[in-house]
Amino acid sequence: MRAPNNRVTTPSAAASARSTLTTLTAAVGTAGLAAAAASPGLLAVVDQHAAAVRDSLNGDRRPLTVAALAGYAEGVRAAAREHGWRPPAAPVDWSQPDWLLTRLLAVCVLARSLDPRHLA
Repeated sequence: MRAPNNRVTTPSAAASARSTLTTLTAAVGTAGLAAAAASPGLLAVVDQHAAAVRDSLNGDRRPLTVAALAGYAEGVRAAAREHGWRPPAAPVDWSQPDWLLTRLLAVCVLARSLDPRHLA
């Protein structure tokens, strides 16, 4: 039996964006942020990546949003997959992370700077 179209619930774009950032934080952010807190060198590199992400999203002229950060992360991952990248199957070695994981960690840092009401 099929449900009528008007009774099928679909996630909103905002909920989808929040879900993307939540999933990214679980996969990369939690461990990466802990590693960056313990490693000034990694923290500096992540800060540089965060500045670059903010610049590419015009974050100096308009506020960053959940949707913008989620879209950016999805775009980076999609482009990487087209070039053969696969998400790590094992925990990430944050002593020598690749560019992509560092960039995604920077997105997590920026997401943490958003108003928590936008992430709920």
